[in-house]
Order: sequence, then structure tokens, then C-alpha cells
Amino acid sequence: MFTIAALYKFTRFDDPAALKAPLAKLACAQDVKGTLLLAREGINGTIAGSRAGIDAVLSHIRSLPGCADLEWKESAAPTAPFGKLKVRLKQEIVTMHQPDVDPTGAVGRYVEPRDWNDLISAEDVVVIDTRNDYEVEIGTFRNAVDPETASFGEFPAWWAQNKDRFHNKRVAMFCTGGIRCEKSTNFLIGQGVEEVYHLKGGILKYLEEVPEENSLWQGECFVFDRRVSVGHGLKPGPYDLCHACRRPLAQDDKRRPEYEPGVQCHRCVTEYTDADRARFRERQHQIKLARARGEEHLG
Repeated sequence: MFTIAALYKFTRFDDPAALKAPLAKLACAQDVKGTLLLAREGINGTIAGSRAGIDAVLSHIRSLPGCADLEWKESAAPTAPFGKLKVRLKQEIVTMHQPDVDPTGAVGRYVEPRDWNDLISAEDVVVIDTRNDYEVEIGTFRNAVDPETASFGEFPAWWAQNKDRFHNKRVAMFCTGGIRCEKSTNFLIGQGVEEVYHLKGGILKYLEEVPEENSLWQGECFVFDRRVSVGHGLKPGPYDLCHACRRPLAQDDKRRPEYEPGVQCHRCVTEYTDADRARFRERQHQIKLARARGEEHLG
């Protein structure tokens, strides 16, 4: 079994570039794969590997400035969820394009998964899903508001256009693992919203801790690895991934006439050029060749 660790920490890194090489070197030595993002505002990522490998990388991250109290969420998978390691420098570890937002300052009140149902069932609470539209499509909490945003950076504009709908409401927000809510709740506080809450540990922690028979979650939770989605108990779900647009596909979606494995699906059929699709077809061809050799394609 592979151990999967999803993590983030907002802290001040004066020189994130100096942290990149040592972190990548250690992860490679431990055969840990996945993606880690470094920025001046902190670190974010999901990694997978052996128990010992994950422990070694987490120990290293906890030694970084301000990361001693790092928290992470773990799950397991029988097959490797990532094909390679990526350690990247970014302007933001989760992109919102709001320079005044500071998650190290005031954020929403954390709500434990066991208390979430009571909060979002209250009549004076509006529940907002801060994830992208394709994530919301396959699962969300009952009665949650879907901003229908294609990226997290669109959330501030959506709020500006819709805030009057939520006048005199308490606002409860959630996302996959909690990182987007660190920024979105700080943003709402800056906008003058007095009572803002967010689900501690995100959907993943809720699905891990809350029994399915007591759950207000409906559907699957999209995850950014080869599992594509997980359900209660963090069990891998039935979705596959379109390797062109990186959106989730139900089994019925793969029977639609627009679908071509590795090249396009019904959602992205008009989003790419013929040159793009030719490149995708060549990539898919190389994947098939690698599989025939018993190898993993890492392109």
C-alpha cells in the first residue's frame, strides 16, 4: 500500500527557491512522488510513497521555517497515485490573485467534522462550496451554494456579485482539504462578513471521520491524483480522468461520441486545436507503447 499525505502550511518563506533543491533531493532519494508547491506564503501539496519515505519528507518539511506544527491528512492506495515528483516555485500556493489576503491573520472559525452537520443545517447559515465547477459536479454537501467558478481566482468577483444574497447570514465554507478556505474566509472577513466558518480538514477529513449513515455529503470528492475521486472512508470512487482537460469522467461519459482516450471528452472537445489533439494522440501512443513494455510512461 502507498501512503498518501495531503498537506499545506501558510507561513513566511523569505527565500522559497533555496528550499526547493533540498526538498526535491530528499523526496527523490525516498522514492516519494507527487507535487509540492513552494511560495513566499508557504507550502502546499500531495505526495505518496512508502511509510518510511513519507515520514522522512514530512520530517523535513516540519523543519522548515514556521512548519513545526504542520498538519496533514493521510489516506492509502494499492497503486501509485502519482507517476513522478514535481517540486515547483509559485507566486501563491493556492492562486486567488488577492494580494491583501493573508491566511496567517484572521481566518474563519474552524468547525470539526463531527460538528459540521449541525452548523450547516441551521436556518441562518449559508453553505458555500469554494471548489471549481467540475469538482462540485460530482459531489457536494446538501444544499450547498455552487459559485460555478472555473478557478479559485474567480471567487472574489463571484462574491462581489452575489454577496447581497447572503445578507444577515452566517457563512460556512468548505473545500477539499481546507487550503482554499484559509484564503476565502480571510477574504470574507476583510469584506466585513462577521461570522465565517470553515470545515477543519476539509471534505477529506469529513469523509474520513463521519459515518456514511450520518453524512450530509452527496456524491464523490474529486482528488488531484490517479484515484480521481474518493467517497466515505476515503475509498477510491468510480471516476476516471480526461487526460486532456484533467476533469473527472463518469463511466457513461466515456461512452459518449466525443470521447477519445487521452485526447478529448465532451467537456473539452471544443477547447483545443487540431495541433493540440495531435500532440495528445502522440502522448497516448507513447503511453500504450510503454505499457506494452511493462514500463510506466512519465511524460
